[in-house]
Order: sequence, then structure tokens, then C-alpha cells
Amino acid sequence: MGAYKYIQELYRKKQSDVLRFLLRIRVWQYRQLTKLHRAPRPTRPDKARRLGYRAKQGYVIFRIRVRRGGRKRPVPKGATYGKPKSHGVNQLKPTRNLQSLAEERVGRRAGGLRVLNSYWVGQDASYKYYEVILVDPSHNAIRRDAKINWIVNAVHKHRELRGKTSSGRSSRGLGFGGQRCISNQGVVVSKIKTYRGSKILNCKLSPRF
Repeated sequence: MGAYKYIQELYRKKQSDVLRFLLRIRVWQYRQLTKLHRAPRPTRPDKARRLGYRAKQGYVIFRIRVRRGGRKRPVPKGATYGKPKSHGVNQLKPTRNLQSLAEERVGRRAGGLRVLNSYWVGQDASYKYYEVILVDPSHNAIRRDAKINWIVNAVHKHRELRGKTSSGRSSRGLGFGGQRCISNQGVVVSKIKTYRGSKILNCKLSPRF
């Protein structure tokens, strides 16, 4: 096994004494820094490389912390002014995960770069910490690389805001099996078209007196 494989196996046992100590020290260090800052190199090089990072010009790593917890409904004094179904305020869960939220915040701060992917690096009682991989679309090293220059295309601007990254896709109901991971939008549209077609057909077949 290579060095990256050993690091990968180490991170699979996050409750081990070695990794618990290492993560505790790292999280203490992250708390002393600003909530969004550029990292000189990836904390997990094996994970970063699997997600598309390369140690060459044009690639940037940003580290960000996101506050943990659910999403409280932003209403004044708990008054939702609606039906009892929507009266909940406190015990609500956001549709998107915290990792997708972290990518969005980094993408807004670094507007000229493209978000490629992100990964978890640590957490404590209050925050989760992620490292986000960004690519400079105007750098010649990126534009000349056939493996990554697809991201230079203008349709990939702010792909993190449109649920195009790996963590963003997880909350869009996309998948290949099971009723919970299939988007029902196509089913709804097809039922509407079928219903309209049957109404038109019934009108044509109805006898006229």
C-alpha cells in the first residue's frame, strides 16, 4: 500500500486514540483562526486527490467552519401566520447539509474561482470544519489541462449554488434506486400530461346531440 492508502485507512477509524488526539489538536488550532481562511495545503491529501485536487498551479484550498445544529424558522416571536402544519419553529432540519452550506459561503467569497468539491476535516461541539477545493478558471495551467478544463466553461459558474457539487446533489433527490432517492418531478409532469391528454381525448369522443 502507498502512503495515501495508509492515511485513508487511518481516517476510517475516527474513534481510535491516535485520530481522536490528532483531531482534537487540529480543531483547537482551527478555533484560533478566522472562520474562513486559505489553507497552504490540504489537511487530508488523500481525500483531496480523490476529489480532484492536484498540487499544481490553479488549485486553491479554503478552510471554513459552519455552526452545527438544525435550522430555526426565521419568524418574529414564533408567529408563523399559517396553518398548524407550519407552526413549527425550533425542531426543524434544513434541506441542504452543512457541507453544501460551507461550499456556498466559500464560493460567494471567492467569486472568481470555481468550487470543485469539499471534504470534512473536523468538528467540535459548536462547529464543523470543511476544506473546499477551488479552481482558477483563468489560469493557463487549468485551461491547458484536458482533465479539468471542463470547469472553465461559463455554465459552471457558481455550481455550488445550484446543487451541482457532490454534497449539493445529495439533497436533490437524485439516485438510482429506492423510492427515497428518486426525484418525483418527472413523475408529476408525466401524470399532468397524461391527465390533460385524457381530458382532450374524452372531449373528442363525447357524442354531440
